[in-house]
Amino acid sequence: ASYGPNPICKGCLSCSKDNGCIRCQHKLFFFLRREGMRQYGECLHSCPSGYYGLRTPDMNRCSRCRIENCDSCFSRDFCTKCKAGFYSHRGRCFRGCPPGFAALEELMECVEGCEVGQWSEWGTCSRNNKTCGFKWGLETRTRQIVKKPAKDTIPCPTIAESRRCKMAVRHCPGGKHRRRPTKTKDKKKKKKNLMERAQKQHSIFLATDKTSQ
Repeated sequence: ASYGPNPICKGCLSCSKDNGCIRCQHKLFFFLRREGMRQYGECLHSCPSGYYGLRTPDMNRCSRCRIENCDSCFSRDFCTKCKAGFYSHRGRCFRGCPPGFAALEELMECVEGCEVGQWSEWGTCSRNNKTCGFKWGLETRTRQIVKKPAKDTIPCPTIAESRRCKMAVRHCPGGKHRRRPTKTKDKKKKKKNLMERAQKQHSIFLATDKTSQ
């Protein structure tokens, strides 16, 4: 800053060489700036980041915002703009929006989101619309949308989810349980089929050979 004959006296009603402005003109805000161990007064049209203008009959002053992570505030306890990476919600700043509210990234604000009800009980364990005949199945539970979001761009949380379950009844009443053939039996059956096919082809060859003679 260029001090000239007096230190930063612009807008001052009274100032000193060492301390800068002591009183400001009407409508201007008194701001006490600190630089290292030194501090001096300034008269400003608007308060800097992290401060808000407090008007009093005696003198208008710049008062520090007392809200954590606030960049600019309307009053001591109401933030109007949060620091980068924080969302504004009801005059406070948060890393993430509270439950029931959704984040508007373009404004870095929390608005009323999609409200859902409580989860229902888990449904019956089933598979292919059957409650028996299998060892494992799926059970599902749901919940209802109680309140739609303020904007269509805000998604609702999932309203249905499923999980794997073990069926209470493995075999259906009156049904025949068919065991799956083991790998060893499958190999023997395949080998037997190959032998039968080879013998059949050999018989056809012999019959054809006799006819040609």
